[in-house]
Amino acid sequence: MKSFVGLGIAVLAWPAAAAAQPPALDQAQFTKLLAVIKPDQQTEKWQQIPWSSSLWEARRQAAREGKPILLWEMDGHPLGCV
Repeated sequence: MKSFVGLGIAVLAWPAAAAAQPPALDQAQFTKLLAVIKPDQQTEKWQQIPWSSSLWEARRQAAREGKPILLWEMDGHPLGCV
């Protein structure tokens, strides 16, 4: 019974909370937030690797250069691992 009372209070309070407008975001705040959340070259180093989509070509290049192959592979549905 307590959970239903709490749910009722939350539902009644929701429209008032949804109507409240968040504070405006000025350009300086936006720039500061963007610098914090946007990945940089240090956190996205994997994008600097010249990936190959052909395993055969990667094997030939690895053999030619005497280097190993890093295989980044996923199984499952192509729209996400299930």
